[in-house]
Amino acid sequence: MDTDVFLADCPARTTLDLIAGTWSVVVVFALREGPLRYGELLERIGGISKKVLTQTLRRLETSGLVRRRSIPSAPPGAEYALTDLGESLLEPVTVLARWAEQHGEQVAAAVERTA
Repeated sequence: MDTDVFLADCPARTTLDLIAGTWSVVVVFALREGPLRYGELLERIGGISKKVLTQTLRRLETSGLVRRRSIPSAPPGAEYALTDLGESLLEPVTVLARWAEQHGEQVAAAVERTA
């Protein structure tokens, strides 16, 4: 590996920072089955505020992971979908989600013991 994630300007570190956030991973995972409108995403992702969803979608779009398509309707809307780059993130995100499902109770118990 030719990158050094300990350097502040390392592209890999910047990318890890983007996808390490809870909401980025959740939004990517929510879009795995195909495009969704903003309201559908908001409904599917429990606990996310409109503000945080908007910020997350903008970051993912700016980073080339999500594509936004305007929908001419009344009222006007938008649909979000993974780009090819975003789809390439699905495999590691799925593995991470599987790990979290298998070990979530253990992690929660450990946090509770130290609280």
